[in-house]
Amino acid sequence: MTVLGRVDAAALLLSLDPPPWAVRHACAVADVAAWLGARTAEHGVTVDRRLVEAAALLHDLDKLLPPDDPVHLLRHGDGSAAWLTARGLAELGPVVADHPVTRLADGPAFGHWLATAGPEARIVAYADKRAGQRLGPMRARFGSWARRYPAAPGWDDATRAAIASRADALERDVCRSAGVEPADVRRLAWTRRALRAARGRA
Repeated sequence: MTVLGRVDAAALLLSLDPPPWAVRHACAVADVAAWLGARTAEHGVTVDRRLVEAAALLHDLDKLLPPDDPVHLLRHGDGSAAWLTARGLAELGPVVADHPVTRLADGPAFGHWLATAGPEARIVAYADKRAGQRLGPMRARFGSWARRYPAAPGWDDATRAAIASRADALERDVCRSAGVEPADVRRLAWTRRALRAARGRA
């Protein structure tokens, strides 16, 4: 299996002409995921760090596609996975598909995913919950979502509480695998250099 390298992943992101906010978010998530991937490997867990980095940088591709693109018929995350698979990058699909916070609303499905997903998918999903435009506590990220989407369909107080609890379970799992506490999580800066290199290659 050949996984995109850093510059190739950056070039693919730039090919979709992303707005600055999307680049900032992709970079934040990918830097956090890279740090977690490195620490997880150092902690003795087998993890494909290149897969983590590429998937984290490209996890939101379906948000960048034109409104009439067929991927918008799919759930967010599944759209990114389908788009990447159609371009010969199927190895990224399972790592990006289940990162959205909405997946936490389905308890049985989330429980199965947490028990069966590879470390790469869990790292990317967790990094997305730690980084909006920058790294911060997971609760701050959830607070931002609550302010931006105060009336999410079907998300009453009990559902939001369950989502927060499942997010905590994901955080415990990923941080335990990396041998760190949530407050220890940092960014491994690589994305901006990769983007500069990709622009220079264009």
